[in-house]
This record gives sequence, C-alpha cells and structure tokens, in this order.
Amino acid sequence: MPLRSLSRRTLMTTATAGLALAGMGLRAPVRAATPAGLQLSWLHSVQFAGSYIALENGWWRDAGLDVTLLQGGPNAPVEPPVVAGTALIGISAADYASAAVAQGAPFRIIGVAMQKNPFAIASLPENPVRTPADLPGRRIGMALANMPVLQALCTLNGIDIDAIAVVPTQYSAQPLLAGEVDCLLCWETDLPVAMAVQGVESETMLLADHGYVLHSQTYIATEDSLASRRADLVAMMAGEIRGWETCRADTDAAADLTLRMFPDAGLDGAMQRMQARRQIPLMFSDLTDARGFGWWTDEGVEANIRTLSAMGREVRPDLWDRSILEEIHGA
Repeated sequence: MPLRSLSRRTLMTTATAGLALAGMGLRAPVRAATPAGLQLSWLHSVQFAGSYIALENGWWRDAGLDVTLLQGGPNAPVEPPVVAGTALIGISAADYASAAVAQGAPFRIIGVAMQKNPFAIASLPENPVRTPADLPGRRIGMALANMPVLQALCTLNGIDIDAIAVVPTQYSAQPLLAGEVDCLLCWETDLPVAMAVQGVESETMLLADHGYVLHSQTYIATEDSLASRRADLVAMMAGEIRGWETCRADTDAAADLTLRMFPDAGLDGAMQRMQARRQIPLMFSDLTDARGFGWWTDEGVEANIRTLSAMGREVRPDLWDRSILEEIHGA
C-alpha cells in the first residue's frame, strides 16, 4: 500500500539522478533503515499473523523501517516499552491503555484490530449460557483478574453478580469438561478452539453482543511519537494493515507461516488454523470494508466509554486518535 502518491515529475527526477550516478560509475547512497519495535501483547501465535506477514514480505523494510517484533507474555507488559521508546507501537486494549493514561502515560490509540471484543462465555450444549440472563445460579470458571469484565457485563445488563458463583480456575477447558463449572469466561479464539480440536462441541456467547463494547488488540503510540515520528507510524501501520488484509484472504497460509517462523513455540497446527479463521470475523466488519482495517467510529468510542465506566474508569474521547489511519486510508 503506497504511503503517499509520487508525482510523475518526482519519479522522473529520481530516475534521472540515478542514471547520472550510474553513468559516473557511482552508486546512489542507500539510506539505513530506521529501527522500530512493535511490542506484541502476548506470546507468539497466529493472533499476530498480520505482523508476521508484513515482516516476512519485507513491506516494512521497503518503507524504510527495520522492525523488530517484541514478544509479550505474562511477564512482559506492553505499555512500559512504548513509554520508554523501545517500541514505537504496542498492541494493547482500551482498558489497559486507559488505565495507563490514568497513571500519567502519554498514550493514544491509533488503530483497532479487533472490531469485536473477543471475550466470551463458553458452555456445553447440554447446559448452555446464551444470554447474560442465563448466568444467575450458574458456576463460572475464570481468573479473578477478570472480575472487572464480569462486573461490567452484569452492570450493562442489569444482572446481580452476587447471584453468580465465581470459581477461580486456571486458563483451561478442563474444569468445564469435568463438570466443575457450568461455563468459562475466556476468549472466543482460544478455549473454544481447543475444545473443537479435541472434538468437543461448545457454545459461545460473545460479550460484545450484549453491550460489552471494548476495543481489543489496539495499537498504541505516545503523543511524542505522533509528533516526531509520524512518518514511521504511518509506515508501520500501513504494513500491519496490508498484513492483515493478506491474512484475511488466506488464513491457512497465515497459520502455516506462523508455524514456520516459530517452530519452537509449541504451537499446534490445527489450533492455529482454526484460531486464524475464528479471529477474522472479529477483526473485519462492514465498517472496515467501507473505511479500512483498524477504523472506528465516534459512536464506537462512546460505547467504549460506557463499558469502561461500568468498570469504574473515566475516559476521555481523545484517548483515540484516528489521524494516522486517515493519512493511510484517506480522511
């Protein structure tokens, strides 16, 4: 995807200069690529396939960037490397970014990868949870760190959270399969996928379909980078966008690339392919088809603010800055 259009005169001038140097037996100087880190939010997997595709195809290199993908994980939070400048962009979420801003971090959300939040409640067909109204009287397995998510869902839907039995569990489908809980709070793209690969049918209720509107897999950058490294931000996001459009066209190829790039990551091929297929509907929508990958609306921001308010967080609309996407996709 071209970052800016070049006039015919610019192209002719550049070509003439190159020919002149060649005629003198000289080579045009090669400008060194600018180092730029992209901090991922978790361990390597097909969750970040768009980034892998951009790196593998040299699209960032062609734009003058030497991009390093920095692996995330439970002990590698996204926000500090972005503040420190180790990473130009980080992949975060609206709740994490807003919490960091509340503590003084100078972040702006410059793109939204997941148009629908991936949090879901998974259950078995013989005892399904299909709406928030089904939760009272049920045992839900979840990490206690996700209590704000459940609380927000209940607040937004008028459900008494005290009527739900919260069972602290490891992030595994086993408690559900063993009958220790009636449902699990998880991501649509992981535990349900793990069960499906094992031949276990499950039902998922996306929280996003019931008022829990919260941008996930968001791209964050500092205000300083927006002012001083704008061209680099445009180049990195343009490559990311191209990578995800390519992933959408062939999710199996994206999963296979992930497996080839990280052979020692312990990734299961069947799970990676299914996860790639399941995450695409969360990342693309009628809105992105019309305006471009990563886009959001003012109404979407208002819905995010309502969800964050239900989590006890007050957020200003200027946390979101669409100017980089406007430069790439057109205002």
